[in-house]
Amino acid sequence: MLIDNNTLTKIAKLSRLQLTDNEMQPLQDELNKILDWMKELDSVDTADIEPLTHLTFEVNHFREDEVKNMLSHQKALENAPQKDDDYFRVPKVLE
Repeated sequence: MLIDNNTLTKIAKLSRLQLTDNEMQPLQDELNKILDWMKELDSVDTADIEPLTHLTFEVNHFREDEVKNMLSHQKALENAPQKDDDYFRVPKVLE
């Protein structure tokens, strides 16, 4: 599978990238080199290799949950730069 101009344009749009015509061809070449390298990995014989789910056998050691003193709702609202009754006001992040 090679990446053509239409595919690269779609990828750029999904990535919110604005590419110039001068940037398109070098990027297309680089992505196609990556895909060619991935094809080489497909040819590696992995028949006798056990599937690997993690790179190491280390296990995360989490601390125990502890109940601690915390701010009351009112105290937290006192520190808020903007509030509306009992709620924090935050900038809109979704269109």
